[in-house]
This record gives sequence, structure tokens and C-alpha cells, in this order.
Amino acid sequence: MAKVINIKLIKSLIGRSDKQIKTAASLGLRKIGDVSSHEEGAVLDGKLNVIAHLVEFAEADEVEK
Repeated sequence: MAKVINIKLIKSLIGRSDKQIKTAASLGLRKIGDVSSHEEGAVLDGKLNVIAHLVEFAEADEVEK
């Protein structure tokens, strides 16, 4: 079973590069406080590296079905 990562946008996207804004949008993060959950993988790791200074992320405790 794949691990699930919860990601929360904690800093504003105003004044950020287009690449960072598009990366956040691809994760479903548009406003401060938005939270999304994604399965861990190489693609997610790359996206988190691009916007790591704008988000908090942690492994989800339980997976809801």
C-alpha cells in the first residue's frame, strides 16, 4: 500500500515564479490553508522540491476510503 502525504500551503503564491504557481495548482493548492493528499512517488517528490519553502507536508495517519 502506497504512503499518502498531506500537503498544506502555508505561504502566499503572490510574487512567485510561474513554475511555482503552476506546481502548487497541479497539487490542488490555490489559497493559503488549502490541504491536499497525494500518494508518495518520484513525481510528487519533484513537485515538493520546487515549492518546499511554501508548504508543510507530512505522512497521513490514516487513509480514508
